[in-house]
Amino acid sequence: MVNLGKNMTAWKIQKLQWLVAALSVGVAGYALVAYSVVPLGNLVHPQMKLAFEAHRLAIFVHIFCSTLAMALGPWQFLPGLRARRPALHRWSGRVYLLGGVLPGGIAGLYVSGFAFGGTFNQIGFAMLAILWLATGYLGYRAVRLGDIAAHRQWMLRNFALTFAAVTLRIYLGSFAAMGIAFETFYAWLGWLCWVPNLLFIEWQIRSKEQKFGKFES
Repeated sequence: MVNLGKNMTAWKIQKLQWLVAALSVGVAGYALVAYSVVPLGNLVHPQMKLAFEAHRLAIFVHIFCSTLAMALGPWQFLPGLRARRPALHRWSGRVYLLGGVLPGGIAGLYVSGFAFGGTFNQIGFAMLAILWLATGYLGYRAVRLGDIAAHRQWMLRNFALTFAAVTLRIYLGSFAAMGIAFETFYAWLGWLCWVPNLLFIEWQIRSKEQKFGKFES
């Protein structure tokens, strides 16, 4: 019965991983097209467009580095990849952190200072950038110390924050479909796009720790 329960849980986790991967790659592809083919700011609110044009370099660094992280991140958690291609896992992880999270987070922290939606929203986006950088550093530090379990937990938290780019766009579409004014709902997205993600993954980490404790006993 324990093995059956573990197999069912693994099956559900695998389905969730592939869904997360599909959404991440989809949004990464959209961002790549939206910010390389379409003129900067043409797909956002007019006030946001003005800010984008005034800070073009920071916007492009944040968008394209975050897109790199979003495209690479989901595959880091596939057990098969880590087992069969450990070198690929390590190198793609380095690119994810050093080419995606580090420059994307620094640029994101700068961009948060003029984010649309007011001070409350700006603080939310700033916290997202700070935690993204911090969890990335702690994940890297853990693996350098040889603590693989802590490394995986920190990187799960980190990718939950990376996935904020996906949840933000889900909220954008959902609120717009409900007829809520952009100015009304966007003022909350600096928090909504990442806090539920982080709470969910923290619950998953703690639940898994409890289950392992039961299996070992």
